[in-house]
Amino acid sequence: MELESSEIFKVLSVARRVEIIELLKSKGPIGTKSISEAINITPAAVSQHLKALRQAGLVRRERRGYWMPYSIDTEALESCRQVLEQVCKCGCEMTDRFIEKENLEQLKRYEKELQQKLMVTRERIEEIETKKE
Repeated sequence: MELESSEIFKVLSVARRVEIIELLKSKGPIGTKSISEAINITPAAVSQHLKALRQAGLVRRERRGYWMPYSIDTEALESCRQVLEQVCKCGCEMTDRFIEKENLEQLKRYEKELQQKLMVTRERIEEIETKKE
């Protein structure tokens, strides 16, 4: 079932769900119990959040015997990003959003964000290269 963009953003308006997405992005496929321990909420609460995220098409699960790990749907998240880019009417370019500002703290946060993205990208490249060998 595919939801409209507005419904997907309603699902993402819950902070715990965003935490789950961030966790899945950083850790890869993991189970409900691990998610519960990582964000310190009950497995039942995690299950409810995962159900909403699955219905929105943002996460998927794959049964591996008795274990059912969840992972993000990168295509769905990319679609969300594209919708947000279309909504943005401020005329900014995503890569230059803080460069022209003089706020040092904003620039430092932006630099840290870029460094984290670069690190994740490098890790992903290494994973793919390792699989090819």
